[in-house]
Amino acid sequence: MKNVAIMGYGTVGSGVYQIIQKNNSHVSRRAGDEVRVKYVLDLRDFPGDPVEEVLVHDVEVILQDPEVEVVVEVMGGTKPAYDFVKRAILAGKSVCTSNKELVAKHGAELLRLAKERNINFFFEASVGGGIPVIRPLSSSLTPDHIEEISGILNGTTNYILTKMTDEGLAFEDVLRDAQEKGYAERNPEADVEGYDACRKIAILASLAYEKQVDYEDIYTEGITAITQEDLTYAKELGGAVKLLGLAKRENGKVVAMVAPFLVSGESPLASVNGVFNAILFHGDNLGDVMFYGKGAGKEATASAVVADVIEAIRKKGRTDEVFWSEEKRVLGSVDAFSTRYLVRIKGTDRKEEIEQAFGSVEYLKPAAGGETAFLTGSLSGQAFREAAKSMELISRIRVL
Repeated sequence: MKNVAIMGYGTVGSGVYQIIQKNNSHVSRRAGDEVRVKYVLDLRDFPGDPVEEVLVHDVEVILQDPEVEVVVEVMGGTKPAYDFVKRAILAGKSVCTSNKELVAKHGAELLRLAKERNINFFFEASVGGGIPVIRPLSSSLTPDHIEEISGILNGTTNYILTKMTDEGLAFEDVLRDAQEKGYAERNPEADVEGYDACRKIAILASLAYEKQVDYEDIYTEGITAITQEDLTYAKELGGAVKLLGLAKRENGKVVAMVAPFLVSGESPLASVNGVFNAILFHGDNLGDVMFYGKGAGKEATASAVVADVIEAIRKKGRTDEVFWSEEKRVLGSVDAFSTRYLVRIKGTDRKEEIEQAFGSVEYLKPAAGGETAFLTGSLSGQAFREAAKSMELISRIRVL
């Protein structure tokens, strides 16, 4: 029998518990031994819930029990999750987590500590929810140098942008709808300002480029400034506006960012709608490969966590090799990242001024009165700023 402890009985934690209980024979067969949830840690009580039989309020019960071989951390945040996870690993217990903030901040260290003890630190559910992307990146795609990662990494923002595009609604109205449906938190800042996607692209970039990418160093924009006029231009161009996490090699350095992009209709990312996520990798041999599915939600995320639990049990005494050094990677300046831009400026009859600043551009049919919209050629961030400094800028969106 293999004993598992779950830290946190919120949305994901309750999902993990229910899957192991409901599908126990299937989970146990795949793990190669009977799997039992011995403890669930939470500060709260749950009267009438079957979890009461295994509920504990003191983490020491788990950490000091030698029968617990795998710990699931689904509390979120870094305090006290980091301390609990580190102590579990030091006690010789494999850990599986969905905690993107913990992984982005401390993943390299926790992987090293696990390797030193011949156990595992698994975090498949930290990026993409139920989409299997971490393990393929760490194993299946290893023959390739990953030249670029571009992903829709946040289901809330993708839902909002899809709804705005399809129904012509304002951002505030769609956000309220997303909150009512449970897709957005009461405080949606982490989603709509891009912070959630930022932590996820930091994890992917750290794995792809094998050194620690600090999410604090990643340039991040959200979607709060996107308007119906922006989406109208995107439709006219046959594309869609998506909030993307992006990491790529540019001029010998790795550049990473989170920002809204106008995605070409030819890209498979353009047709990813609603709460779905997608991550597109470009390898030097493989070319493009995309992983698509539900990026969040109780069942999808919990399923990925339980898959990690099964893997941890099967690999007892063996550590998966993951190339993620604690050495910090210094990112290239986002100003060096070159792309086209969809630009909107105030005023009409300004073609001479525009072309003097930006060179040859492609003008678009105005979506609103009193403005001029156009597509630039490929410009670095610094070159764009120089060209735009004399303009009355309404908005600018990068084009992928």
